[in-house]
Amino acid sequence: MKQSLQLRLGQSLTMTPQLQQAIRLLQLSTVDLQQEIQEVLDSNLMLEQVDESEEQPQAVADDKTEQEPAENRSEEAEEPAEAEAAAAEQAAETIPEELPVDSSWEDVYDGSTSYSAAADSGHDDQYETRPEQGESLYEHLLWQLDLTPFSEVDHAIALALLDSIGEDGYLYAPLDEILQGLQDQGLEIEMDEVEAVLHRIQRFDPVGVAARSVGECLSIQLQQLPPETAWREQALLVVDQYLDALGRRDLAQIMRSLRLKEDELQQLIDLIQTMNPRPGAMLAAPPPEYVIPDVLVTKIKGSWRVELNPDTLPRLRINNEYASLIRKVENKGENTTLKNHLQEARWFLKSLMSRNETLLKVATCIVERQRGFFDYGEEAMKPLVLRDVAESVGMHESTVSRVTTQKYMHTPRGIFEFKYFFSSHVNTSDGGECSATAIRAIIRKLIAAESPSKPLSDSKITDVLLDQGIKVARRTVAKYREAMMIASSSERKRLA
Repeated sequence: MKQSLQLRLGQSLTMTPQLQQAIRLLQLSTVDLQQEIQEVLDSNLMLEQVDESEEQPQAVADDKTEQEPAENRSEEAEEPAEAEAAAAEQAAETIPEELPVDSSWEDVYDGSTSYSAAADSGHDDQYETRPEQGESLYEHLLWQLDLTPFSEVDHAIALALLDSIGEDGYLYAPLDEILQGLQDQGLEIEMDEVEAVLHRIQRFDPVGVAARSVGECLSIQLQQLPPETAWREQALLVVDQYLDALGRRDLAQIMRSLRLKEDELQQLIDLIQTMNPRPGAMLAAPPPEYVIPDVLVTKIKGSWRVELNPDTLPRLRINNEYASLIRKVENKGENTTLKNHLQEARWFLKSLMSRNETLLKVATCIVERQRGFFDYGEEAMKPLVLRDVAESVGMHESTVSRVTTQKYMHTPRGIFEFKYFFSSHVNTSDGGECSATAIRAIIRKLIAAESPSKPLSDSKITDVLLDQGIKVARRTVAKYREAMMIASSSERKRLA
């Protein structure tokens, strides 16, 4: 094959290192951004944090300096400071604003100067922020087991039982399997011994743990109530024999069997509903997640104002003292390292500024599009998709998606994630559009105002929405209702 040289012209889209960094910062949440900023401060000597508490003493010091006589001031002391500032400015001018588009971070910085490489080095794992985990259900039960006077054999049985308890607090392994496993370990025990230990564990905190069914769990909790508790005996009878009928809301069968009136049965049901069918859920809950709003929305003189949360805005600046060392250091390697740090610091500050501008621009557009929500609530929510905001602010949909992920807005109606304001639409009878969020709010309002003895079915809700000009199918109403964790009409039925 004959080799030859050819010259071709073409266009290609390549992200600059600055754009790569800006996009990465844009998709970080406020909490992650604060951690990222701290890593930069720890690894880049050219950046420093501006502390507001330091500004006031400096101002006082300046005032004192002005009050001093001019002849007492040392001109020689002022010259080095001015020279350092000039040197820092000149050194900054020698560094280009942008890199070629075909370059990357690895082409500019080595592992010793990049803060991202410092984060990946693994030396600061001990300082990594980890969510605080609460006590697990197993640990909580094991702590109580160690405080209970068990014999050595009973203690071994109790440990086997604890190993078979799920996170919701129920015992999932059959007792005969647990017994067989203990006998295989050389313990000479019978089933009645395992049941005796099980009954003691079921009285641990939370009461009802290690139950084998919902009925047994509720029964254990009811048995812990004082004997004089009203409707206690009848409630025990219901959870033991009529729990399936209660789940089907077949209240007529329960009233006939127990010879109860409607108001009496309602009091009995209210007592049962005070019990916890999942006792282990209290300890198995995930750790709390803290939300810091990125944007504040307030209403001033009838108009809505959008501003960035000042508490989350980083106060960073270039350290002029270190920047001036670029012209003083004669060692070529050290000089290159200082320049890399300075360039990285400048790019990082620009990326932060770009992130703040983009965040504010998207938040302002959302508030303008959803003005009805801020004035009247969820029922006035308008249909909105990412493409609408992208076209309005002149950005790509992917950029808007990054901005709206894990970003929160503090409003008079609460704190909402940006993505909350986006929803699909449903056509109305007059040719307009209605937001899916508004439809869910209307369904929730209708169900909250329904009669407990005659709850609204999905078909009836569909008809009510149609009367309001909103055309939705019954299965759509059912989907919205299930998404809001609202039971069906048969399960919502209550006695008058």
